Amino acid sequence: MQSGSISRTKRMVGMAIFTAIIVILQIVGSFVKIGPFSVSLVLVPIVVGAALYGPSAGAVFGLAFGVVVLISSITGVDPGAYMLWAANPPLTAALCLLKGALAGYAAGLVYSAIAKKHLYVGVVCAAVICPVVNTGIFMIAMFAFFRGILVSWAGGSPIVYYAFVGMVGVNFLFELGANIVLSPAIIRIIRA
Repeated sequence: MQSGSISRTKRMVGMAIFTAIIVILQIVGSFVKIGPFSVSLVLVPIVVGAALYGPSAGAVFGLAFGVVVLISSITGVDPGAYMLWAANPPLTAALCLLKGALAGYAAGLVYSAIAKKHLYVGVVCAAVICPVVNTGIFMIAMFAFFRGILVSWAGGSPIVYYAFVGMVGVNFLFELGANIVLSPAIIRIIRA
């Protein structure tokens, strides 16, 4: 077997393993809730995979995450996401898939750009950008397309306060904190 074939095979197997880890962690994470939405436990393996295999692989990993989120939305495993699905299925599908894919792609892009100069800074920046993009796209979509649902969930509270403090604040901070705290482990995995 030629070395190019071996490299492609190793990449394919590695990406399959990361995809399986992401799917399993997202399924498990769908039962861990902070506020109305599930905690995304998959952002760390998305960052690691994006760093190891590049931005396009990061997008694939993020897309796998998005597919599991979409299935949870459709089936009602995630009641908040199910409300979005019931309100607008095509937009909810696009949101689930797009936010995950862009978060993975952004993590890979940031890592690729910064890690050449400083590995640790590249990993930390990739670990930060992944939840920022994931949550940022979600919040933009909520305000732009699902404002009525957001108002009803706020129950009379100012929607900006509710959205950023009550709805995703703690969840986002948990995801961001986990990514930052696990950055040294990410570096060890990349070096291995």
